[in-house]
Amino acid sequence: MIRIVPVGLGVGEPVLDGLAADLARLLRISCHVEAAAIDPDPAFDPVRGQYHATSLLRDLGKVPAANGDRLLGVTAVDLFVPIFTFVFGEAQVGGHRAIVSLHRLREEFYGLPGNYPLLRERLAKEAMHELGHTFGLRHCARWDCVMSSTHSVDRLDSKNAAPCPRCASRMFE
Repeated sequence: MIRIVPVGLGVGEPVLDGLAADLARLLRISCHVEAAAIDPDPAFDPVRGQYHATSLLRDLGKVPAANGDRLLGVTAVDLFVPIFTFVFGEAQVGGHRAIVSLHRLREEFYGLPGNYPLLRERLAKEAMHELGHTFGLRHCARWDCVMSSTHSVDRLDSKNAAPCPRCASRMFE
């Protein structure tokens, strides 16, 4: 089961419910939105003005989970890891926790009008990518695979929401 955990405020119920439906369809796994949210404030870095993604992944470990469940944190805050300016998300490769951020997936971040269908599509792709890492997948060389590396929303928009056949066959080994 995929358990979607809100991290902070700013992620509406329709977004979380839409993501649960999209992931259930793509992964053919039950997805459930948790009611309780995690507070992101302890992960805030005042120098960067962003939230440390790895710290939030660690905090997700405090959420009780059944053996085999994947925990997917969803947040509206801007995430970083020290070697990058920002990240759309982060995951434990071969672990059970991942986090994704809506912050840079929203058209509003780029000074454009909001576009919920595009946000939902981007969020599903980024969530699939990070969850793929929890299943042990590394980055894929195929540009259209959801597991290919992504450093911009333009690149994210060009990917499929599903893994390529090679990655898909390895996802549930």
